[in-house]
Amino acid sequence: MVEGVSAGEGLIEVEVAYAKPDEQVIVTINVAQGTTIEQAVELSGLLARFPEISPSDLKLGIFGVACKPEQTVTPGDRVEVYRPLIHDPKEARRQRALRR
Repeated sequence: MVEGVSAGEGLIEVEVAYAKPDEQVIVTINVAQGTTIEQAVELSGLLARFPEISPSDLKLGIFGVACKPEQTVTPGDRVEVYRPLIHDPKEARRQRALRR
């Protein structure tokens, strides 16, 4: 919980989502208005649950749109924590084209 705010007082509900190939987790949390995307991820507990998420290199978005960590959340937002790409899509297309 954010300091200085009691439960139910000025809180908004947001979801924080993280997906692996074999598992998807969506955590619903209540945060104070003015909470940043980065703070919402920290409050969700996903960083502790998934140690492979690097707090210093977070790639985040809201409903599929990339956002900066300092952007504030609004009621009903789904904050998404993105994993790095395994393969460069352009290089994968090139490799497939060469095999034809």
